Amino acid sequence: MNTCLAASRLSAVVLGLCLSLAASAQAPTPAAPANCATSRGAFLGPAPLRSVEPLADGRVTFRLCAPEATVVHLASTDLPGIVPFGANTPGLVMTRDAMGIWSVTTASPVAPDNYRYNFLVNGAVVPDPLATTFSKERAGTRSTFEMPGAAGAFQSYDRNVPHGLVSVFEYWSATLGIKRSAYVYLPPGYARNSKRYPVLYLVHGAGDSQDEWTSTGHAHYILDNLIAAGKAKPMIIVMPAGHTPDRPGANMLGNQDFGNDLHKDLIPAIDAAFRTEAKAPSRAMAGLSMGGAHTLQFGLPRPDVFRYVGVFSMGLGLGGNQDDIKRYEQQNAAALARAAKEMKLVYYAMGKDDFLYATVAPTRAMLDRAGIGHLYNETGGGHTWINWRRYLDDLAPRLFR
Repeated sequence: MNTCLAASRLSAVVLGLCLSLAASAQAPTPAAPANCATSRGAFLGPAPLRSVEPLADGRVTFRLCAPEATVVHLASTDLPGIVPFGANTPGLVMTRDAMGIWSVTTASPVAPDNYRYNFLVNGAVVPDPLATTFSKERAGTRSTFEMPGAAGAFQSYDRNVPHGLVSVFEYWSATLGIKRSAYVYLPPGYARNSKRYPVLYLVHGAGDSQDEWTSTGHAHYILDNLIAAGKAKPMIIVMPAGHTPDRPGANMLGNQDFGNDLHKDLIPAIDAAFRTEAKAPSRAMAGLSMGGAHTLQFGLPRPDVFRYVGVFSMGLGLGGNQDDIKRYEQQNAAALARAAKEMKLVYYAMGKDDFLYATVAPTRAMLDRAGIGHLYNETGGGHTWINWRRYLDDLAPRLFR
């Protein structure tokens, strides 16, 4: 009797355990908390958010999906009102919502133009993962976006005008013993005719690469629009790599390696590969910042190669160093005297808020002493692409006239 009772009780316990296990097996597993990273859906599905959104009032909202981040900032050296990020000035603070989306809206309207930006995520610089346009710099990459509007139309793609072609041109530099590359803009119609064209050699700044004059500067769109309007002559633009391999004792602003490569390797290679007018009256050289220094060093003293030069946001006598100006004049005395007679245009542009503005007076004084007439364009603003695009837009119609 006692054995039967014990067996029945054991059966009840086993049955209860089985029922409990069955119930737990049928209960749904608690879902992981939803966030912007897990809610995108199928692979290659639509993006969960709009990372750059111009608003009706002209301000711009930026967003980033980063649910595991703890601190995120918007970083930009181009957008007005944003201090460039650094140890103590990380840009605009972004705020996180329940889905892990960080966002911030500019305090004031953003003028129509092309802008670079990145995100600073837990201290790491991150390009916008949802961006479709980027700028390759000397080191690293930044995302870009264009704020639409009439004021920026001069540097925007216009579907109603003919467009040229931008290609990457690789060549061997015997001077440097390495393969080099340059971006080359061929004007509309180049492939359909046998004409020869004048050439503008257009150099980037110290933080940039040969990609920058198109990805950020929109040089190709500027020329497309000018040519279509009949304001500029059709021309080839060569955008070389302004940097050369580092070596002890090299001077970035007076880089003889760049000058030797330009004159001994790149220009002959361009003349051999493209239908250029291979003569000084059909060549121009211009550049911004470091590229302006290259133009002063390797363009202005070479009227045998270039008859048009443009210097954007750069000058001689950095930091008030008058010895540099004296040395420049002494080393280039004969060439500057020839330039005074043969140069068709020396164009010099600077913003009044540029940190290099103090170099304007000594540079212009040097030009005056050499008897070199020049066109000076002083604008507002500082050391920014907002100015440099407009300087190119002003310079290009004056070339090869």
